[in-house]
Formats: sequence, C-alpha cells, structure tokens
Amino acid sequence: MKFTQIKQFAIAFFLLIATSTLAQTELKNKVADFMTMLPIENASVYIQNTTIGTITNADGKFVLLVPQEYVKDTIVISSIGYKSYKTTIDQFDNQFDILLEEDVAALDEVLIVAENRPTTGNDIVLRALEKLQNNLPEQPYLQKGFLRHKERNKKQFKWLIESAITLYDDSSYVTGGKDNMRINVDQVRKSYDLRDVDSLFSYSTYLKYNANVDLKPKNLKRDTIKKSSLVKAIKWNDTRVNGLENLFKGKLNLVRNSKSPKALFGDNVLKTHQFKLDTILVDNERKIYKIKINKSEDFVGLNTEGIYNEGYIADGWIYIYWDNFAIKKIEYQLKAGSNAQKSRSKTLFDTQINHKLVISYMEYQDKMYPNYIYYETPKLVNVGYKPKGKIDKEEEALFNKEERYYYTVQEILFTEIIQDEEIVAQSLEQDWDADIFSKKPYDKEFWENYNTLLESEEDEKLIKDLTKRSTLFKQ
Repeated sequence: MKFTQIKQFAIAFFLLIATSTLAQTELKNKVADFMTMLPIENASVYIQNTTIGTITNADGKFVLLVPQEYVKDTIVISSIGYKSYKTTIDQFDNQFDILLEEDVAALDEVLIVAENRPTTGNDIVLRALEKLQNNLPEQPYLQKGFLRHKERNKKQFKWLIESAITLYDDSSYVTGGKDNMRINVDQVRKSYDLRDVDSLFSYSTYLKYNANVDLKPKNLKRDTIKKSSLVKAIKWNDTRVNGLENLFKGKLNLVRNSKSPKALFGDNVLKTHQFKLDTILVDNERKIYKIKINKSEDFVGLNTEGIYNEGYIADGWIYIYWDNFAIKKIEYQLKAGSNAQKSRSKTLFDTQINHKLVISYMEYQDKMYPNYIYYETPKLVNVGYKPKGKIDKEEEALFNKEERYYYTVQEILFTEIIQDEEIVAQSLEQDWDADIFSKKPYDKEFWENYNTLLESEEDEKLIKDLTKRSTLFKQ
C-alpha cells in the first residue's frame, strides 16, 4: 500500500472514531402517573452514576441526548413519591409513555426507629442545615448548564433568551463566601427582545438612580427616546433585580448561601419560618421527609437596594433525605404579608406572590449539587392604560390586565459537573461574563450536542409567536 493511501486510510479511521464519539442517542418520551395518567412535571431523567440528565416539562415530556459511550448504561426516571423506572439506554422504548406508581413510606414506623432522631419539622430542618457542611461539595468545581430566561405577560412573550452557561463555585459554604462564585454565558441559542416597547418604567428608574433625574413614566413618550437608551436602562434594571449573579449570590440561593449575613436559612431561620413534618415519601428507593414551610413571628425580607422587597410570608415545601439529612428539593414562595407589601403587590403586580422558587439537587459522589432551578417574579413595566376609581365599559376595554402585568421566569438545568483541578484552575484565567445580553455567534454544532430543557406545548406556541413578531419588528 502506498504511503498516500496509508495516510488517507489513517485520516478516515480517525474521522470515523471522532464521528462515533460525537454520535448521540436521543431519548424522547412522556412520564405520567400510573393511576391518573396525568403528566408528572419535574421528574428527573438521568444516566445512573453520571450527571448527564434532564427533567420533564409541564406536559411530562423530555428529550435527552446520550453520548454513544453510555448506551449500555442505565437510565433512571424518578420523582419524589413514586417508584423509579430503570432500564438500559439501548433498551429504552420511545414509543410508549412511562407510567410511575406512587410509593409512600409509613410515617409511624419511621418516627419510632431511634430516640436521638429529630421528630418535628423544625428539628429535622435544623439538622439538615447542620449537615450541609457534610453534604455540600468541599472542593471548587464547575457546572455546565442551560438557561431559559423569559419575560411575558399573560398573553405573550416579550423576551426570550436561551443560553449555555458555566457556574464556578469554590465551595465556600462554611465561610459564607457567596462572592466566590462566577457565572459565564458560553453560547446563545435564541435571543428575541421586544421589551423596549414597554420599558418606560425601567428608563425612568434608570434616570433617577444614574442621572438624578426624577421623571414619572406617565410623563415620558416612547417615540422621543432612543432605542439604545431604553435597552441600556433595561439591562441595568435586569442586572439590579433579577440577573444571574443575583440569583446565585443572593438570599434566594437558600442552601448555598445560608452562612451569609442575614441569610433566610441562617441562624435565625425559625424567626421567619416554621417547618411542619407532613409525611415520609420515597425518592428513588430512599425515604425522604416532606416538610411544610409556614410563616413565623417575623416577616421575611430580601433587602434589595432601592426596592421595597420586605414584608413577606414564606410558604412551600422542603424535601430532606431520611438517611443523611441532605436537602433534595425546595419549593419556596414569598407572599405579601405586611399591609404595605399587600398594597404594593396588588397595585403594581396584581398578585400577592412576589417570588416563586424551585431548587432541586442531584447527588454525585456523595455530595449534593444544584440540578434544576426555577425562579419566577412579577416585574414593573408600567404598560398601558391604568384606570382610577370606577370605570365605564369604554374605559374597561382599554384596561387589559392580561397585557399590563408582566413577570420574569428563569429556568436553569445543570447537565455536567467538572471537578478536575487543572481544568477548574484554567477556567479562572479566562474572562467571565454573566451578561445574558451578550452577543455571540450561533454555533449549530455546539447546540446539536448540548442537552436543553424541552419547551412545554404552550411555551412552544408562544416562542413561535415571539419569533414572528420579532422578525416583523426588525423590519
């Protein structure tokens, strides 16, 4: 065989290896309750003993891309309160829905096992917080994830960004080192933004805090303001209120930042929260406490600069493993509690729920890492006609609540954990940019091999509508 033929053969061989390495198996299905046939939202779908996975959407559906090297491994589908479903990836059937059966432990049996075990909801949560130093990571690490950030009113999307992100955490839980976290936007898949049409509130607030100009939104006219100025104001307001860094470094990162000053789950947690044991469930063959979060003697506050973000009552659920007291999931919301907050929330947002949060964790090498985050909050935009007092039918037609009141949703799915010290150290030498407005070229090959959150059917329709309106707006 001639040298050139050998060379060509070698090149072809290595290309074949590279292609097979990049090849993916797509798992696509729906998860539902065995008895009711209703979809199960936020069920975990992952490859056993790895961090590769996803969760089901509001319709119970998911898509997971599995690298070819894992096709002989086990896929696990689990949800708290249900028996898990397991099969090898090469035997997975995309044609038939996956039905999960309920699985509940006996509460009375569990509570009499040992005298030194906590038996009340408050004591169980306090024990879980004490155990965080054992259950959270001890070494710096990176996490790769997918972000879907959307802003909408009740009728349509106004803003949508889908990005691949990287989180760096130096595991400073014990010292409360929330500032030793970094976030970077790696790639952008979608970016549609029509909010400059509705952004007079952000612009007036920006002028007040940055130029000492106090103008009411009602005295501003959209057609007299440059679009670039509005976008600058929006960007400033997003970073101030609900940017990625605020989400990870702020008080609502309840577990990770519980050692920070005035943390919501800090030393005085019982002054603002009460916890009541509800029952014992099963999660992937492990007993797990289901504990109700209730109000306590004091209101909850977030101390947001320039915003009255106080006077709340906490509500929700927390799920804690029986065996090691690791926190698996928190469903948390802050409702207006004080008279001042009730009035503000009703007038500005038409809702009493100001913050809605879901954080779930994955166990990897005996430590708990963030797996999925959902954060929803209403947003001030000062859009459209606002009636005063009694209104007639003609005025009522102008006042459309579905278009006036906005809210923002951030969803983050983490898909990979990197612990290699050299890779982590090298990443810190690069520039980090948490700006979700960042302009980045679309990399088709990157997204073909990256796990994302599957849109719900409702979101898919709204995204198509936003895409169409965005195209017309640019024209």
